[in-house]
Amino acid sequence: MSLTNRLMTDLKAAMKSHDKTALSVIRMLKSALMNKKIELGHELNSEEELQVVVSQMKQQKDSLAEFEKAQREDLVADTKAQMQVLSQYMPQQLSEAEVQEIVQQTAAKIGATSKADFGKLMQAVMPQVKGKADGNKVNQMVKDLLQ
Repeated sequence: MSLTNRLMTDLKAAMKSHDKTALSVIRMLKSALMNKKIELGHELNSEEELQVVVSQMKQQKDSLAEFEKAQREDLVADTKAQMQVLSQYMPQQLSEAEVQEIVQQTAAKIGATSKADFGKLMQAVMPQVKGKADGNKVNQMVKDLLQ
């Protein structure tokens, strides 16, 4: 089932159950997908849909950090609830060990051994883990490996 179809099904279910949080998140996600479709001028493929979901999750994480910094507990709770709903549409996340293994295998494949190879290694690793792992964690693992 495509993401758009799944969102429509979930939207109906959220309406029936009067789940305001899920309803707002699904509408936000549908809107973001539609905006991306208009921007690109064609129907989105699954990878492009994934990019939109990942982008929305990143925005929520950034908002959460700001709300926590401002000690706005009411907004923190709302944002966490929204992230919970949004996480249902995220791909299965890789474990830290799986990401570490990908980084090490890719480094061995391209011959990355020093800090000078950082950019080359990141460029090779990120497409493999895009949407499945936090970029900041991948960045740190690559730095640790190349020290």
